[in-house]
Amino acid sequence: MTVVVAYKYAANPQDTAVSAEGVVDWSRAKSGVSDYDPVAISLGRNLADSLGEELVGVSVGTAEVASSKATKAAMSRGFDRGILLADDETAKWNSTRVAKALANLVAGIEGAEILITGDSSVDEGARMMSALVAGFLKWTCFQDVVSVEKTDGGFAVTQQVSGGTRTIHVDGPVVISATSDALTPKVPSMKEILAAGKKPVEVIPTVDVDQSGAELRVISYAKPEFKERKKAMFLGETAVMDAVSAMRADGIL
Repeated sequence: MTVVVAYKYAANPQDTAVSAEGVVDWSRAKSGVSDYDPVAISLGRNLADSLGEELVGVSVGTAEVASSKATKAAMSRGFDRGILLADDETAKWNSTRVAKALANLVAGIEGAEILITGDSSVDEGARMMSALVAGFLKWTCFQDVVSVEKTDGGFAVTQQVSGGTRTIHVDGPVVISATSDALTPKVPSMKEILAAGKKPVEVIPTVDVDQSGAELRVISYAKPEFKERKKAMFLGETAVMDAVSAMRADGIL
């Protein structure tokens, strides 16, 4: 069996600046492994170690994801090897296309039975990648996972739920999304960072990945329309009813 973790190498929005016109300046944003992914990687490392199996990292991103800096940052977290799709064209891809590419990478890994993702991504924050990839793989998906163990027929997955946790036994392969507080990830040592440069990383050409299906393009961005406040005040015994009538007239109620 092979344990697989999907990670994202992207610019952190906290380093951006927004002008008065609403334009986002990314020039000073530093790229790195998404803040949510170290937890998923550590969870995967613990599972792989308990089984004596391999931990493989997969990622889809621009050419930067295959750079020496990026691969060292990821591999030092505990991966045994990496499989990447690195192409600047992916910057134009929507979440569905990225998920399909990730699913293709996972499907090509011999013995892959579990894919672990972070709770979210630092740039998009949509919390939907795990479900999308699971759909393409036709695997079961669970989110808000705090721990996972291998069983004879599949996995025992423990989820956070309202008021506590619940443990579910699932047969067959599974995609799970780890909560950000599932565990405290280990900070890579200098020795691990240097050793990461020698770990094998395979870069898959974009043409080798199935990209069929519907395509979605963002054609523009716009600031929310500013509406001038009416600054209306209602006084007297009928103030409440007058306010309600005014909001109904404006379509608020």
